[in-house]
Amino acid sequence: MQRTPLDSTRPASAASQSRALGETRRHKILEWLREQGSARVRELAQAFSVSEVTVRQDLEKLESDGHIVREHGGAYLKSVRQQVRAMALQHLENMDAKRRIGRRAAAMIGDGETIILDSGSTTTEVAANILGHRDMTVITNALNIALMLGAEPGFEVHVSGGQFKAPTLSLSGERAAESFRGMFVQKLFLATAGFDLDAGLTYPALSDIAVKRAMIDAAEKTILVADSSKIGARSFSALGGIELVNVLITDEGIRDADRAVIERAGVEIIIA
Repeated sequence: MQRTPLDSTRPASAASQSRALGETRRHKILEWLREQGSARVRELAQAFSVSEVTVRQDLEKLESDGHIVREHGGAYLKSVRQQVRAMALQHLENMDAKRRIGRRAAAMIGDGETIILDSGSTTTEVAANILGHRDMTVITNALNIALMLGAEPGFEVHVSGGQFKAPTLSLSGERAAESFRGMFVQKLFLATAGFDLDAGLTYPALSDIAVKRAMIDAAEKTILVADSSKIGARSFSALGGIELVNVLITDEGIRDADRAVIERAGVEIIIA
């Protein structure tokens, strides 16, 4: 959901509108690359409904700004170090809120339960707060979460298959989705890039969608853990409406109007 300040009554020129669209698209391309590590020109053109020429121009600009490296037919983030840094910066955003959300989510998990932990900075905080639990079975597509819990006494950890994405230390794609099919768990703790009131749950890449859907299908209860900056935000790929979620754990920054819409959709909201 885009919130645009009404700071001018003069209509923007076609040129300025085009520049704004280009900047937005390049930001989303960079978001895609941070999530996936690399991308092909053709898939970006299809994803953003523009020509391959336009995508190449966008990639040239991103390369000149020092964000990416172009290769034949595509592009990738400049270095593994940059990918790791991008993940670290993402984890630090709204850190206090994420920690509170992680603690509140962990309080909903009992010993002996079987849960799915999605990849993400907030779900990592959930994992950090269940280290004292016992007889837990955790299924995850996040390698950092698996490493955190795997050596902990009282935990049985299962890791999905799939394509490894260095920026998020996660596994994605059809093989990852297949890992969750046929499972039955009590709770899923789901992450999101955006929770738009019109588009619903959104993610940077199409390869995320099948994985999240399989996770939701496997769980009796889906609990979305998302700080308030994600509410009203919209990423590239839509998973489905807000009614897919049973519970939203967020922080006090959620707007009253947004809260009312979400609750009318039947979603329980918990403020951490």
